[in-house]
Amino acid sequence: MLVVGLTGGIGTGKSTVSKLFAERHNLPIIDADVLARDVVAPGTSGYKLVVEHFGADRVLLADGVSLDRAAIGDIVFKDAEQRKWLNGVIHPRVKNAMVKGVLKAWLSGEWCVILDVPLLVEAGLWKNEKLQFTRLMARPQTPPLTEEQAKNRIAAQLPMAAKLEHATTVLDNSGTLADLDAQVDRAVARWKRQQGGNTGWWWRLCWLVPPVGLVAAWVSLLTTWLRSRKPRRRTRGEGGGERYEMKDMKRKPSAGSRS
Repeated sequence: MLVVGLTGGIGTGKSTVSKLFAERHNLPIIDADVLARDVVAPGTSGYKLVVEHFGADRVLLADGVSLDRAAIGDIVFKDAEQRKWLNGVIHPRVKNAMVKGVLKAWLSGEWCVILDVPLLVEAGLWKNEKLQFTRLMARPQTPPLTEEQAKNRIAAQLPMAAKLEHATTVLDNSGTLADLDAQVDRAVARWKRQQGGNTGWWWRLCWLVPPVGLVAAWVSLLTTWLRSRKPRRRTRGEGGGERYEMKDMKRKPSAGSRS
């Protein structure tokens, strides 16, 4: 089974791309943001730790049970140490939930699963902060974000250049939705070819004979790691041959997927 990691900075369109994978190609999505909410839901160990650490008076809503996510966000996006502590609570629990989700997809006989993970790779030097800011402010939220809160959220995520360096597919969503549709279609078509085309003979073999799948996974990880150590130029959404120059990447936010 092919496991694809979908990532990108806040406001770069990960949710749009994730929706296209699910609706146009019927691929299962494991959303780290959804899992992050689940692991601190009332009654969980994560919830208890968060309330004890920050204080019920600061992070609970008027009902005395539900977490005030806006208040928590305001705290952690301003304070790196508090953000580090919260990540230490949430990330291990999310990773465990993601592993279970991948295993469930494999047992169900899926040929591919998408991991939607905002912080899949956290390093780099590039971002289109203006477009990220505009998109973030336009999101329907209650209460609405202030400009300062939006800027703090963007600043809390490391920029995009290293994410692009780790990506095997780069989707440029600064254009039209039709353009993005075509890029997603090309990416999925390429992954299908890698998995044995219409018959899916390769992923079926890996599924039926797990040792073959494990060896293939290790080879894929090694190849990706070696490739990431070599600077290279990317094509636009894997199609057409039009080259990305660094000056173009500085102007265009992208949702990167890593397989």
